[in-house]
Amino acid sequence: MGRYFVKRILLAVVTFFIVTAITFFAMNAIPGGPFNKEKATSPQVQAVLEERFNLDKPVPEQYVLYLKQFFSGDFGISLKTGRDIGTTIMTSFPVSAKLGLQAIFMALVCGIVLGSIAALMRNKWPDRVIVFLSTLFTAMPSFVLATFLLLIFCVKLQWVPAWSIDNPSYVLPVISLALYPTAYITRLTKTSMLDALSTDYVRTARAKGVASWKVMFKHSLKNALIPVITYLGPATAGIITGSIVVENIFTIGGLGEKFVSAITNRDYPMIMATTIFLAILMIIMTLISDLIYKVVDPRINFD
Repeated sequence: MGRYFVKRILLAVVTFFIVTAITFFAMNAIPGGPFNKEKATSPQVQAVLEERFNLDKPVPEQYVLYLKQFFSGDFGISLKTGRDIGTTIMTSFPVSAKLGLQAIFMALVCGIVLGSIAALMRNKWPDRVIVFLSTLFTAMPSFVLATFLLLIFCVKLQWVPAWSIDNPSYVLPVISLALYPTAYITRLTKTSMLDALSTDYVRTARAKGVASWKVMFKHSLKNALIPVITYLGPATAGIITGSIVVENIFTIGGLGEKFVSAITNRDYPMIMATTIFLAILMIIMTLISDLIYKVVDPRINFD
């Protein structure tokens, strides 16, 4: 297991540098700059600003300087707001994390339950209804669903209040984020459960007269969760920091909204910081999901 961890850490380091390099050079390759405005800035002022933020240097040198600054624990200063980026991330990330964790918990519980029901009642009407709904929500973009829920339940019916800092309502944003992973986990669970139910040890357990619920939860479901765990790690990181459109629709003010604003304003340090933050979170969640394999199935050998 020790050798496996060393390999994963080395792979994480390589992934980190690849993500930062692609983001940095692609960002600087786009025409324009962060100080380009509708009202033109004088050449003297623009030259001073570019020198202040090292934008007058060659792009490879800018990349090296940014990495030195990052590894010293400094995320930089926003080019648009002048605020410390590390502070901005730490204050906005908890909002996205709370929203994302609630969504992934709802998706995990509902997806496993619905997938198990669909597998146990294969080709019956509950299975057909679940398959239809999972296909529908898999194909429906989150921003379409979020807009629809906001229009119906918040504007028309007024069952759910609009988002506010004093009275935050996570109901509609959580549902908007959770339905796609719920549908995906449902399909994964059903497929894996059908494979598990057709194995020899399950047939043997049934032949011995083991109760159906015990066959399902003790023998089949435990092995059927392996593909779900594989999906769960990256999905958690993606939902927590990738709820960009949903956060903008409900004006939540989390990290996703800050990321969209940074792209619109060409705020290079903010774009880099949020991208690196997402990459690190993705790497950590993937590693955690790999470790959970061993808990679910002790037969797995990392070496």
